[in-house]
Amino acid sequence: MKKVRVDRKDWSVKLDDSLWAYRTAYKSPICTTPYRLVYGKGCHLPMELAHRVLWATKNVNMDYNEVGELRELKLSELEEIRDEAYECASAYKDKLKRVNDAKIRK
Repeated sequence: MKKVRVDRKDWSVKLDDSLWAYRTAYKSPICTTPYRLVYGKGCHLPMELAHRVLWATKNVNMDYNEVGELRELKLSELEEIRDEAYECASAYKDKLKRVNDAKIRK
């Protein structure tokens, strides 16, 4: 189904939506979404974030040492997610190589 008009002048209007869809879609080779690789968590739609005032107030009143430790933990989790995606991509690439090599005539 085409979304861009025939004269192709409205592609820039559709670009943000297309990029959002691409970045939040699950990719088989990396076994996750590009969004999760970058931010370390699943994406939430803006309507899901409407009632976060209490959460924001709680974050402002945190202890700096505790926040630093929490941030360090989240960074290490993000590194683990990226390592896992690298392993999945490598396994996917190896599988494709085996399939393609099996099709080669001797």
